[in-house]
Amino acid sequence: MSQSVLRRATLVVALLASVPVLTGMRATTPAAGKPFTVDYYYRIRWGHQAEWMELYKRNHYPILVRQQQMGRILRMSASTPVYHSGEADRWDLRFTITWKDAEVAHDDFDSGTIARELYPDQAKFRAEEQRRFSLLDAHTDVPMVDEDLTTWKKTP
Repeated sequence: MSQSVLRRATLVVALLASVPVLTGMRATTPAAGKPFTVDYYYRIRWGHQAEWMELYKRNHYPILVRQQQMGRILRMSASTPVYHSGEADRWDLRFTITWKDAEVAHDDFDSGTIARELYPDQAKFRAEEQRRFSLLDAHTDVPMVDEDLTTWKKTP
């Protein structure tokens, strides 16, 4: 990943971390042992979306499916925008994963074991993954807190 992408991602994380302080919102910590949701946003270089999606579906998604079969992931969904916003705000894929809990989402699990099992031709796999990452302009992970709307006050 390029230095400019890493700098932008670091800036986004820093800005997101400051939102509760700047807006008076309460910071929330994921509850131990409760499902933990993360939205993963990908911005792909113009003209390469189809190639990137093909590589993602072929090489990365099956690894996530295997983790779901293992019980590490509870749910997954993918969304793409109908319209594009300005370049600064543009994203091409939002992939949402609800992990078993925050600990599982952040542990040191080695998905390489799954990759070696699913993709015996590791040279090809690594080359395709390198190509997929080279097509990214940005990748941002946004941990989410799911609100229980049944506790919200209903207004007439």
